[in-house]
Amino acid sequence: MDQQKPPAADAVDPVCSRCGTTAEGTPLAWTYSVENGVRRYFCESCARDNLRAIEGRLDSDLW
Repeated sequence: MDQQKPPAADAVDPVCSRCGTTAEGTPLAWTYSVENGVRRYFCESCARDNLRAIEGRLDSDLW
């Protein structure tokens, strides 16, 4: 019997929470954080620009 995984709850293309860039599918170099129960995605460029704040676990509003 062929089993299929159910689609992820966030199966839509992610949008960067900082610059608004949209990714197609699952972007490998993007990151995300969960802030106040909400998943926020960040493109490669925004993630690199704010790496220290991300590693320090600062909410993105403080970047």
